[in-house]
Amino acid sequence: MGDQEKSPDGVRYYRLSEIEAQNSFKSTWIIIHNKVYDVTKFLEEHPGGEEVLREQAGGNATESFEDVGHSTDAREMASSLMIGEVHPDDRHKLSQPVVSEALTTCLSCSWWSNLLIPALVALIVTLMYHMYSSE
Repeated sequence: MGDQEKSPDGVRYYRLSEIEAQNSFKSTWIIIHNKVYDVTKFLEEHPGGEEVLREQAGGNATESFEDVGHSTDAREMASSLMIGEVHPDDRHKLSQPVVSEALTTCLSCSWWSNLLIPALVALIVTLMYHMYSSE
């Protein structure tokens, strides 16, 4: 391991290069919310299977972790596996979710369709109600 830095409160900082190197069966680390977790001994016990942890090995698993919606118990168990944090100088390098322009356009399309279609249905139902009630 390289030179280890600690925060004023004693938290050990790891550089991204160190974390990225920990992606084997001998040593598997992942990052969740800038915290570094050694999940090596937990691979076989992980309820979602070890493959999902191995896919995230050495990288930022924040989005995947949150997408699954882990329970409070799972979060507490994860905290027992925490070994430190990503060095503050490297945090900006973590891959952030990339929203492509096409996806943004599609999302705005779906927003319009989610708003426009119900509005049109309501208008048609209202017009039909008035037509039938006036007869």
